[in-house]
Amino acid sequence: MMHPMTQLPAQTPPKPVQKASTKARIVEIDEERAGQRIDNFLLASLKGVPKSRVYRMLRKGEVRVNKGRIKASYRLQSGDAVRIPPVRVAEADAPVNPGQRVLKRIEAGIIAEEKGFLLLNKPSGIAVHGGSGLNYGVIEALRVLWPKAPYLELVHRLDRDTSGCLLIAKRRSVLRELHRLLREGGVDKRYLALVKGQWQGGERRVDAPLLKNTLRSGERVVTVNSEGKSAVSIFRPVTIFAQASLVEVSLLTGRTHQIRVHAASIGHPIAGDEKYGDAEFDREMKKYGVRRLFLHARSLGFSLSGLDEQAPIHQFEAPLGDELEAVLNSLPTGY
Repeated sequence: MMHPMTQLPAQTPPKPVQKASTKARIVEIDEERAGQRIDNFLLASLKGVPKSRVYRMLRKGEVRVNKGRIKASYRLQSGDAVRIPPVRVAEADAPVNPGQRVLKRIEAGIIAEEKGFLLLNKPSGIAVHGGSGLNYGVIEALRVLWPKAPYLELVHRLDRDTSGCLLIAKRRSVLRELHRLLREGGVDKRYLALVKGQWQGGERRVDAPLLKNTLRSGERVVTVNSEGKSAVSIFRPVTIFAQASLVEVSLLTGRTHQIRVHAASIGHPIAGDEKYGDAEFDREMKKYGVRRLFLHARSLGFSLSGLDEQAPIHQFEAPLGDELEAVLNSLPTGY
């Protein structure tokens, strides 16, 4: 388990001190950082810069790789020269104080810790990282809990209101291998979702491309669009209730808001989804205790055999929180 927490004062986190960089800087990419997406590299390098600003820099061509423009999805290669333009960034030593309550919730959520990674049952309502007006997220809190850890990085992301299995790499080599597995379908990711209506039939494959748009406010909105990226989800009914259904969802791709958009596109929006959901259905579900997005990353399965031929097959499961279990226990059955 984690090291004992440092006692921190429960107070409002101070705002990071800002400083203005007046010159562009060139960063050469080494082997350790090769394979990382340019947007993720910039978000990690420019602490305190709003996410919307980072993506605007990319869209306008302010960020250059080997003197050329690149897209946010570009993966860095060893030897690349990245030009980072002048930008206001938070002081490196600006304190981050998530508060004792958040730290305890995150520490209590650690499911497993291995040599190269740890697995967290992420609480709903906590973002995976700071940015977009948030001073901290799960990764910043873990770094406060574990200040001597040489390396802690998110392997993937969950929406702020989604709970469940979240992987954090403790080594760059493990991060690269897990990213490869995610790209090639080598990670078995399964979710539980409570959706509108009585599910008809059995397993259903939803193969619908998704297009991501970023509004001026920085908010991301995803739609089913033939010009979008390929996205495949497998829905399986678990329990049919009178007005809703509990389904298990397997992801064959990992697009932003994929389950939420796919579920809504087939007429079964997820309970508590304020962005893609059904307001009338949500009002009805509140009677049974739904106070958040009912989407939970239930399990993760993978093997790091690419790094070690003797590596075991890991299979982890994050139990549903008490509040979601209570909802299921209170819903009237469909038969």
